[in-house]
Amino acid sequence: MRKLASIPELWIALVIVVVAMVAQLENPEILVTIAFVIFLVLVARVGYKAVVQRLDARAEKIKAELDEAVRLREEAQALLAGYQRKQRDAAKGAEAILTQARAEAEQMAGQTEADLKASLERRTRLAEAKIAQAEAEALQGVREAAVEVATAATRHLIRESLDPKSAEALIDQAIDDLGKKLH
Repeated sequence: MRKLASIPELWIALVIVVVAMVAQLENPEILVTIAFVIFLVLVARVGYKAVVQRLDARAEKIKAELDEAVRLREEAQALLAGYQRKQRDAAKGAEAILTQARAEAEQMAGQTEADLKASLERRTRLAEAKIAQAEAEALQGVREAAVEVATAATRHLIRESLDPKSAEALIDQAIDDLGKKLH
């Protein structure tokens, strides 16, 4: 449906009616008023189109700005959600790394304690073995010294108290007995 202001025939008819009325009226003030009204209608028609075009252009510009603002807001929300997700993931990753580091530290502490205990046990066994060996060597030394002392004392006693023949028989017997006692 077309607007009434846009129908040219209606405007032409209006102009004819106004001219007819002007022809019947001879008062110049009425003619000037009618001419002024016609001028205003023509200016309003041309001005109306320009104003509507400017308002439409401004409305389109505002709509485009609003659409851009909505798009930017959605983009910002998506970025914010992405960064929040990355932050949560990083926090979880850091917690996992911390948990793993604690577990490894506990494991290393346990391993170090076990290694220290094993080392102390080895050193204790080694020290005990050295002590036992030293005791055996000392006993052997004492035995050897006792044998030497006993042998020397026996020789001395035998030389002073026995004749050479019986002394030799006793020495031979003592040597035989000594070999049996030491082994």
